[in-house]
Amino acid sequence: MKNYSLMKRILITGALLGISFSVIAQPNEVDVTKRTMKPGAEPPTWVSLTGFSGEAESILRFDLYVQGFNFTNSDAAQYLIVGSNAGNLQGRVTDRYSKATLLSKGYSGGSLVDQAHMFVDEFTTALQRPAIARTKIAFKHDGANSEIYVADFDGNSVQAVTADNTIVAAPTWIPGRLALYYTSYKLGNPDIFFHDLSSGQRHVFSRYSGLNTAASVSSNGKVAMILSKGGSPDVYACNADGSGLIRLTATREDESSPCWSPDGQWICFASKVGGRRVLQKVHPTGGPVQTVPTPGVLNPSEPDWSPDGKWIVFTAQMANFEICVVPAAGGTVTELVSGEDPSWSPNSRTLVYARREGGKRVLSLLDVPTKQYKDVSRITGSNSQPSWAK
Repeated sequence: MKNYSLMKRILITGALLGISFSVIAQPNEVDVTKRTMKPGAEPPTWVSLTGFSGEAESILRFDLYVQGFNFTNSDAAQYLIVGSNAGNLQGRVTDRYSKATLLSKGYSGGSLVDQAHMFVDEFTTALQRPAIARTKIAFKHDGANSEIYVADFDGNSVQAVTADNTIVAAPTWIPGRLALYYTSYKLGNPDIFFHDLSSGQRHVFSRYSGLNTAASVSSNGKVAMILSKGGSPDVYACNADGSGLIRLTATREDESSPCWSPDGQWICFASKVGGRRVLQKVHPTGGPVQTVPTPGVLNPSEPDWSPDGKWIVFTAQMANFEICVVPAAGGTVTELVSGEDPSWSPNSRTLVYARREGGKRVLSLLDVPTKQYKDVSRITGSNSQPSWAK
């Protein structure tokens, strides 16, 4: 009774002072459709997952975790995911706060893996996020010789693209197409090849004297790349058929890793100013080069511009290789995780990158807001330079 009277006095006093108390803390509802991304500073979105088993459950957990979801019981989750995979996959998603059913559907056709990916895609689409569970990555497989491979983003359906038995590097997707550019020494020189994966057709795209590498394709089909035909590795741009070649830098400072802004108005790349590596950008038609400030970070390289245009991710070489992200205009840098070769997914929040483990490189997926990451364990061996199809 004494404890009850004390609590009563505390509550009355709090009410008089305008202070509110809650005896039992409840999780806050999060409107994930309106949240602005804060790299490395967000809690996960909590979901419960019941009724699934085996491979289907494993796929669902992987797909959701690398997109910023995490798992708890149904009394603490915002989204309740209930289903089964006895035969075909069936699933229902309910928002525990609004009581609304976001998705209720059964799937048929394709494999159980395909059905699980489709369910996750429809769930994230209901939350107004771009779907990524059925997208692909390309990467370099390192062995006695290196070759280019492609796979589903979670490592399923791995397929070899090249069998050149030589050095290959820098695969990059052509937006909206099942096609790649990459560099190969197949003909004795580092040349850029175009490769249509749907037909198997490939041909040399760029074979100037010296280095031809790091092709990057804009949303309207323009190609940026690094060529050393002018005496040093510089940024060039041209049309999709190779015509209209223009040299955009002439600093003799070893430029590398060009990438496009999603609107096609800028090319970001790594360069050096006064002996220090920096990120810079230039218009694809030429003009003055501008620096993208990354204060406090040493040796930024390997930039990639997010599809929503808001962020540039890059590798910083400090004590170790670190994946970092900065606003597209430059500014405060957030260090995310140890690794290199980052590439954005279409949702502008998940990254694929390579991390060093012993004597090999392992591909991993990272959710930028929460820093949750998982290795793509289905892809074995040493792999690097991943590129996410957009």
